[in-house]
Amino acid sequence: MGISGTLEYLSDLMASSGHKHKKRKQMQTVELKVRMDCDGCELKVKNALSSLSGVKSVEINRKQQKVTVTGFAEPQKVLKKAKSTGKRAEIWPYVPYNLVAQPYVAGTYDKKAPPGYVRKVDQPAATSTVTRYEDPYTSMFSDDNPNACSIM
Repeated sequence: MGISGTLEYLSDLMASSGHKHKKRKQMQTVELKVRMDCDGCELKVKNALSSLSGVKSVEINRKQQKVTVTGFAEPQKVLKKAKSTGKRAEIWPYVPYNLVAQPYVAGTYDKKAPPGYVRKVDQPAATSTVTRYEDPYTSMFSDDNPNACSIM
């Protein structure tokens, strides 16, 4: 095993004996909508978010007003840091329109959304129920109807 291997083993053993290991944060992607008008705004937001601990990369799409932050930072901390630049920021509120059952319903369709996106809205189950008209004559002569023979 050698001297260096033995020292390494003892060092690891001593370091882990009294301390509990912190659970490592998951790598995640946080998407924000940040109002940016010029290169200066873009640079200000990028520098602020890059200085946040745990951030690996910051990508900005100024045309869509979208900022994508990848790293080990928590979404609420990223949002707070983006707001600290003085820009209006929120968690990315849009989803691709092909993932929504009814993309042109009021509340979902947003004229300000980038092309191909609609606003993410949780629709209650009560409004999405479909009432189906059932013809009474089809069930009258059905095999499931125990009174079908009495009618004939």
